[in-house]
Amino acid sequence: MNNESFYWGAATSSHQVEGNNHNDWSEWEKANADRLANDAQKRQWPRHLSEGSPSPLERSNYVSGRACEHYTRFSEDFDIAKNLGHNAHRLSLEWSRIEPEEGVFNEEAIGHYREVVQALRARGIEPFVTLWHWPLPLWLRDKGGWKNADNVRYFVRYVEKAVSALGPDVTFWITLNEPLVYTKISYLEGRWPPQEKSYISYLRVSRNLIKAHKKAFGVIKRLQPASQVGIAHNMSFFEADKSHVINGFLKWFGEWRKNFGFLNAIADYQDFIGFNYYSSYVVNLNFDKVKTEQTTDMGWAIYPKGIYLMLTRLKKYRKPIYITENGLADAKDEKRAQFIDEHIFWLKKAIADGADVRGYFYWSLLDNFEWSDGFWPRFGLVAIDYLTQERSIRPSALIYKSIIEKADMRRVGPEGGK
Repeated sequence: MNNESFYWGAATSSHQVEGNNHNDWSEWEKANADRLANDAQKRQWPRHLSEGSPSPLERSNYVSGRACEHYTRFSEDFDIAKNLGHNAHRLSLEWSRIEPEEGVFNEEAIGHYREVVQALRARGIEPFVTLWHWPLPLWLRDKGGWKNADNVRYFVRYVEKAVSALGPDVTFWITLNEPLVYTKISYLEGRWPPQEKSYISYLRVSRNLIKAHKKAFGVIKRLQPASQVGIAHNMSFFEADKSHVINGFLKWFGEWRKNFGFLNAIADYQDFIGFNYYSSYVVNLNFDKVKTEQTTDMGWAIYPKGIYLMLTRLKKYRKPIYITENGLADAKDEKRAQFIDEHIFWLKKAIADGADVRGYFYWSLLDNFEWSDGFWPRFGLVAIDYLTQERSIRPSALIYKSIIEKADMRRVGPEGGK
């Protein structure tokens, strides 16, 4: 595989960048913003984060509002991506825009997304389109959301409508984004909408998402037999401490729950594996994230080797792999360039050792609304001034561009790799 056939880019999701969405998340934000801001008051914040705009101490941080105005400024943002050397871009469709009322499809919104996809094509950028990236239309929320198995049919109907409309311009479809992150935080921990803390509901929603993917896969392949269909799955490498025999079992359980259970369930219903990588774990009577000297603004350990260790585990599926998300919150842009370089070094080593990796998408192209954390985490290659909506290309984005230009995905060791 040479660099021309490898997909380089960044990712976004509709609710996090578009602005002015109306769905279960936007309603939840308004109802919980005061509580989240009050909770933030109990933490110690570095000055460069606490004095940001918006600040994590302010209510406005937790309401997506106009976000990055990407809905109206997508052409400008795609020009930036093109100038940064990207030949692919991962985006998502907003179901609540396309079907704001049950069975009522908004042709204007569908036309907008058709224009978005064609704008990428016009710039020589391959679109990877995610059909569901967490928010739900209000009418579906009121029917029980993903907990109601009958609602799977509504997702299938939406998929059929979207793929029929955009299909001629899209080859790569991602049905679901991080389904087990959603089920864990929403239904096990009860922190995200609908804030239900129930193991039974967690299992039910997980099962319904598996069913939704399988049925959506069938619809997409019927409408577009040559399309490539998968999910974007958040996975982590687990290493067991050998001091306790039980750690081996815990490692197996952690891998099954977070990594392989969902993949095994859809094994015959995916053309590729979308791998989102952010963390790895050491299992020692508990699941503790790997501790490293370098951490992100969110306190996440930076452990690039984990992407290699996990990719070697994924070889058994004999499917093409795309890194559909990998990134960090770094408001000062002090660690991002090294972060990207070292992850790509280990990515290339995985390819050299037989992993069929065909693309890398940094998270995210733009600073954006990071769910219950709000605006303060700065993940973007492009900085957003939320007061003026001005875009500023960060130095790390130019280093990523240089890596793309120099990378040869047939050998190990990009410039600066360790």
